[in-house]
Amino acid sequence: MGLGVDWEFGKTLVPFNSDSCSVYPTFMAVIDSTPVPGGSPSPRAYVLAFATVYLVWGSTYLAIRVAVESMPPFALAAVRFALAGALLMTVLRARGAAWPTAGQWCAAAVSGFFLLLGGNGLVTWAERSVPSGVTALLIGSGPLFVVLVEWAWPGGSRPRPLTAIGMLLGFAGVAWLAAPWQNAGAESLPPAGVAAILIACVSWAIGAIYGRHVREPAPPFTAAAAQMLAGSGSLALVALVRGEFAGWDIASTTVRSWTSFAYLVLVGSLAGYSAFVWLVKHASPAQTATYAYVNPVVAVFLGWLLLGEPVGPRTLAASAVILGAVVIVTLGKKRKRDV
Repeated sequence: MGLGVDWEFGKTLVPFNSDSCSVYPTFMAVIDSTPVPGGSPSPRAYVLAFATVYLVWGSTYLAIRVAVESMPPFALAAVRFALAGALLMTVLRARGAAWPTAGQWCAAAVSGFFLLLGGNGLVTWAERSVPSGVTALLIGSGPLFVVLVEWAWPGGSRPRPLTAIGMLLGFAGVAWLAAPWQNAGAESLPPAGVAAILIACVSWAIGAIYGRHVREPAPPFTAAAAQMLAGSGSLALVALVRGEFAGWDIASTTVRSWTSFAYLVLVGSLAGYSAFVWLVKHASPAQTATYAYVNPVVAVFLGWLLLGEPVGPRTLAASAVILGAVVIVTLGKKRKRDV
């Protein structure tokens, strides 16, 4: 989700070579390159940015699934975002970015709590038992929860009829996908894992809406780095309470998990988010929002192809309902802005 949130894994691990370490600087070099005449970015920059958001964020769920095979979930997430935040902040400071103010750090702590601990942390925990593709599909319903949180927020507005229809359709799709009444079979899902993912959706929505109301926010990349650093503290506290750091046997952590972890830090958190921030600045909201439709499809395909995750008729049908509902909600919000 969001900052998070990766690629090549499966029963046969694709080697993680040194080229992966240059993904972020290479991406930034293209983005910072001289634009085409007229001041607009080159088509190559758009293609690279969309491909990065689609593939990187779509595969993050797969990387988390592989990483938690031998890594404790909250400790994994804490170290991941601490490293990613420190790397990003170091790059920004070297390029002359200002250090966040005390108020901006406070905002980062609040948003980091909801986005990273409540959002990414719970998803990471849930993926110990929930397939990566199904996780992505449930996370794909996130816009539905954003509408609810916006409505409940002080001064929030009531959803328009089209948006409300999309929400009802989407939640019906989520219920069909989770199917708590079905406790056997290849497509059955653990209730605790599904509940954790849905709570993560609510937490992510709260963090996202809170971020819109922050006074004097930091620049996007600086805010992202501060959120990662502050959020990693919340994740680390939970990991300490759960005894994850003390019980983490580093020697028994597999190469698959370490490879996934490195990918999450260098590509998932840095290159993926960098591409998204760039698209927010240079592409239309409708174009940028397409990642919400593409990421679950990529995740389901990769989970099936590389991890052998089951994809049955119910999963496919419920997926179509959820993604269709997200499209309806997005169109409803767009019409509301156009009025």
